[in-house]
Amino acid sequence: MEEKETLTIINKVDELPVLAGKIEELAEKWEFPIDLTMNLNLVLEEAVSNVIFYAFPDKEEHEINIMICRNDHSLVIEIHDEGVPFDPTLKQKPDLTLPAEDRPIGGLGIFLISKIMDKVSYKRINNENVLTLTKNI
Repeated sequence: MEEKETLTIINKVDELPVLAGKIEELAEKWEFPIDLTMNLNLVLEEAVSNVIFYAFPDKEEHEINIMICRNDHSLVIEIHDEGVPFDPTLKQKPDLTLPAEDRPIGGLGIFLISKIMDKVSYKRINNENVLTLTKNI
């Protein structure tokens, strides 16, 4: 059986707690273990923060649409935005062997997302960035 929930937020940092609240609500409804819930919140905060901070250079208000779909085997999250095209899957993995002070700033969020989720994919569809995050459950 498949269940689907959607959420639309605007590109403002103060929308992140709204998103976290929605994840908590779904986790309770779908009976997710606490570690999965915490990981999903971390992943979504990272992914949506990137959209909020970098996708819209005009600083106007824009919608970010998030679809969360669950079936017996997996959880699929799609993040849609009409921001500038950006494929995070092409970002080079950070060199974790370097001391922290020698590493470039940024890039760890996408790396973290790819470590937590089982599959991360990106498409540009009808002028929209679509980031799809899949977790086997």
